[in-house]
Amino acid sequence: MHTKHLELEQVGIDFPTPKGPFTALQDVNLKIAKGEFVSLIGHSGCGKSTVLNIVAGLHQATTGGVILDGAEVKQPGPERAVVFQNHSLLPWLSVYKNVELAVKSTMRGKSKGEMRDWIMHNLELVHMTHALDKLPNEISGGMKQRVGIARALAMEPKVLLMDEPFGALDALTRAHLQDSLMEIHADLGNTVIMITHDVDEAVLLSDRIVMMNNGPAATIGEILDIELPRPRNRLALADNKQYNHYRHEVLTFLYDKQKKVETVPSRTKHSASQKNSKSNEVSSEKKDTKKSDAA
Repeated sequence: MHTKHLELEQVGIDFPTPKGPFTALQDVNLKIAKGEFVSLIGHSGCGKSTVLNIVAGLHQATTGGVILDGAEVKQPGPERAVVFQNHSLLPWLSVYKNVELAVKSTMRGKSKGEMRDWIMHNLELVHMTHALDKLPNEISGGMKQRVGIARALAMEPKVLLMDEPFGALDALTRAHLQDSLMEIHADLGNTVIMITHDVDEAVLLSDRIVMMNNGPAATIGEILDIELPRPRNRLALADNKQYNHYRHEVLTFLYDKQKKVETVPSRTKHSASQKNSKSNEVSSEKKDTKKSDAA
């Protein structure tokens, strides 16, 4: 496997605030092979979407950078297509026309027949050829997301970036779309980077799970290789020891990080007398606050 397909090197980003720069990410290093499916997981505010936006070219890293096939990523481009949680379809265009818009931007010089064949091919991949003339408000949320994926795939991206693409869907629709995504990935061999909060989804779909530490100055905490054979069947994996081991590893990481976040305030109060009642603790905290405000 060629390991120099997509590289994040020492990536960090600061955002300006009234109190000075806020460091959202720091020292993010990751190499992703061509055709690899990588999930980013972590608590809210750990910089997952920021990493994705830097790879997409929507944000510029303050330090370090992203290299795709030897070229630095500096701006958005068709070789990196993004699927957001919100499908972002144009409501006045039909399913067909929404995909056509993406095809026209990337297939200039092709005949109308060639374009139509390509649009139909990508709608077939997501099982949406039956709804060509429907407007977005005439189809379900799951169908809208399928069209969003078809539109992204129609651009023939080297890297498919997905920001919680199934997060707003019900469990059954989500499962169907996960299965579709596994089929598409097997057929096309795209490189996929997906943000998710769903541990089962991450283990089911991924070759590697990148677990992010909490921010500020968030970075990669651990990377877990998922060595489950493909194709993967969710029902068969439910009782699979290895699958459940991976699931446990991710949950342990997330729980430990969350526990650290929750215990920080209690540790700072630990110096207060343990004999005090809770009401006394609250009143003493208020006094402390007034003193610090006066200072």
